[in-house]
Amino acid sequence: MKTIKTVKEMKEIVDSYKASFNKTIGLVPTMGYLHDGHLSLIKRAREENHIVIVSVFVNPTQFGVNEDYEIYPKDIKRDKELAEAAGADYMFHPTVEEMYPTGHKTYVEVLDITDKLCGASRPGHFKGVTTIVNKLFQIVEPNRAYFGLKDAQQVAVVQQMVRDLFLNTEIVPCPIVREPDGLAMSSRNILLSPEDRQAALILSKGLMEAKKIVDCGEKNVFTIKEKIIKIISQEPTVNIDYIEMLQFPTLEAVSIIGGKVLIAIAAKVGNVRLIDNIIMEE
Repeated sequence: MKTIKTVKEMKEIVDSYKASFNKTIGLVPTMGYLHDGHLSLIKRAREENHIVIVSVFVNPTQFGVNEDYEIYPKDIKRDKELAEAAGADYMFHPTVEEMYPTGHKTYVEVLDITDKLCGASRPGHFKGVTTIVNKLFQIVEPNRAYFGLKDAQQVAVVQQMVRDLFLNTEIVPCPIVREPDGLAMSSRNILLSPEDRQAALILSKGLMEAKKIVDCGEKNVFTIKEKIIKIISQEPTVNIDYIEMLQFPTLEAVSIIGGKVLIAIAAKVGNVRLIDNIIMEE
């Protein structure tokens, strides 16, 4: 696996594959500190493409004031070893200055569906996400790009951007990967204290209980939400940001569970903000 630092070199490599070999390219965009969730994306990309490119870039424009940009976990040596073992051919690891050169004035923004869930809690977050993802798509020109459904809203937003801008990239949503005890894998989990790590399990527990009562016939969104709140409230160090049920991927509000519905949670566990969800489909 070769590590590429500049846009120019990455584009030259992509152009050579497109022109000379007609190879399909799979892109796995990440912010690094790779875990098994990321590796599952890389492995799937390996199965479905000739060339696999993993990007590692902690994108400053998707972090708000007083968020965890400065302390976001990083270990590029470990990331390189894991990505190569999972089947990546290239790692694109640019600097902030490379991706946002002096004089940068252009952003890409998806409206409406970014006004809820994490978009409501983190103003400007998805403007940063869609801008950097669009940049990566312009550089790598992937046939397919792989995103984990742990951030289901991000998947919906990127899919909307691709449709609206007529981009030639297929978005491949991939299942959430969980720890054996149920905690959704996240690079931020490393920031949890042992006590908070234990408390964080209440998020997946709340979602699983919601799934149980829906499977048993409960369809009322208010009732389901109250059940989740009651469960999560058992952990005093967990502060709920939101619990929402929305049609997926349109993210339209629902009052009764039906069709494909996202049940999404965001909460602060200690000082660490975590998200989790399940998608119910009938």
